[in-house]
Amino acid sequence: MTGMNSTAPQSSRVVAITGAGTGIGRATARAFAAEGAHVIALGRRIAPLKETAAGHRRITPLVADITAESGPERIVQAVLETHGRLDVLVNNAGIVRSGALGTLTPESIVPQLATNLIAPILLAQAALPLLETAHGVIVNVSTSVGQRAWPGSSVYAATKTALELLTRSWAVELAPRGIRVVAVAPGAVDTPIGEHQGLTPERMAAVREWQLAHTPLGRIGRPEEVAWAITRLAAPAASFITGVVLPVDGGAVVA
Repeated sequence: MTGMNSTAPQSSRVVAITGAGTGIGRATARAFAAEGAHVIALGRRIAPLKETAAGHRRITPLVADITAESGPERIVQAVLETHGRLDVLVNNAGIVRSGALGTLTPESIVPQLATNLIAPILLAQAALPLLETAHGVIVNVSTSVGQRAWPGSSVYAATKTALELLTRSWAVELAPRGIRVVAVAPGAVDTPIGEHQGLTPERMAAVREWQLAHTPLGRIGRPEEVAWAITRLAAPAASFITGVVLPVDGGAVVA
């Protein structure tokens, strides 16, 4: 069996992160860059990506739609042309479209499946040759809420739960090829996902109140705390860890 960790030191690794324009993706891009890695920050809009990269010379913004036809292949080709290798792929991008059963429409369901589930599969698949060469790591970003009932957001939770099963399955499939696969499952974290979802300030306040009531540590997490977990799981020193889903949720999943 081949080695399970990248042979490259942390300071020379290449990391690609989807949804890197805001929130957890932005914090993760900056955390890897602070460790000396070269980071490709992926997203659909250039302005947020430039904000992510501001003051961080090792972060390269790359506008890309991971759900577009041949999008994953074009992303991997761009990484190959600019850096020649890929050590870590972070599947972070995700969207939420709330709705209870009886109100769901294809317009709300399909984009969530495309962004949260299909795109990570196809991007990981396209990146396999590079990741195998580097003995690399795939990090999937799930949600700890997906391990419980989430009325009104069941499709989102289902996509993230499916991503966790993919994490475990890929860990077994790819171990002989020297690729580790891990995941983090954030709980209530201070990101703009509610704004992107179109929630009103009043509705967002109600969501936060519910989250706080179900988080034993009694506070909302910071994107940097999730980024720390991602960088640690992806680090060469974590070479004997694969197939895990690490909750980063203030204890919500066990409450």
